[in-house]
Amino acid sequence: MRCMLVACALAILPARAAEPQAPGMSMVTFNLHHDREDWPQRRQVILRELEALQPDAIALQEVIQKPHVRNQAAWLANKLGYDYQFVSTDPPGRFKRYGNALLTRRPVLARGEHLLAPRTDYRTVAHLRIDVDGQPVNVYATHLNERSDENGGRIRGEQVADLLKFIAATSGDAPVVIAGDFNALVDAGDLSALRQRYGDSYGSVHVNNEVAQVSTLNRHYYEAPSRIDHIFFQQDQLVAREARLLFDKPYAEGRWASDHYGVWARLQFAP
Repeated sequence: MRCMLVACALAILPARAAEPQAPGMSMVTFNLHHDREDWPQRRQVILRELEALQPDAIALQEVIQKPHVRNQAAWLANKLGYDYQFVSTDPPGRFKRYGNALLTRRPVLARGEHLLAPRTDYRTVAHLRIDVDGQPVNVYATHLNERSDENGGRIRGEQVADLLKFIAATSGDAPVVIAGDFNALVDAGDLSALRQRYGDSYGSVHVNNEVAQVSTLNRHYYEAPSRIDHIFFQQDQLVAREARLLFDKPYAEGRWASDHYGVWARLQFAP
């Protein structure tokens, strides 16, 4: 009878509460593929996933606005209840504008933008400093040159050098996260200066030989796997805890959210 009473007592003990996650933030990067292939339907799919995830910050590339197409970042930010920063080399008031964006659900402490060298390539970087539960964090969004030849590598190298200068001038002492479509593999020579200072969130979490076969280019559109969309983090102040692909399944037969997959990462503040 005593054993039965002990068993009953154990049975009514409250379940142990889940341990709270260490302080940190989550980030998404995603190339929207501008307004191609039924944007009104695709945006609903993208919105549902982002609503479910509630990331602290979102980096978007290939964002477009034009007649009959509201700025895609503005539309998503409005539906999510997020603030946003859109950057473009097309001046305000132009009938068509194209560029990158950052969205955040956190308070914005500072914002900025920069046209990357070489200026003739029309590439930009957006910057927000956000408040993550009292901790300031710098987030940057960019999209580098797409050429796969030697000249493309040279241009990306110049863009990375200029990006790092912009970060040094704007980040202060707060941790740095850099996200976007880099059009280069994480170990490419054009990204070496960036990799010397910042960690690869997806590669840090998935440390095995199969990472080489992971692609952020949608395999429905591109034959060879190529992981070119990245979330980099400042390794002395942040630690990557989780990372996975988004939008890597069709939402209907033959219908995809984009010609890229998205990347989601959860970063923790370093002790």
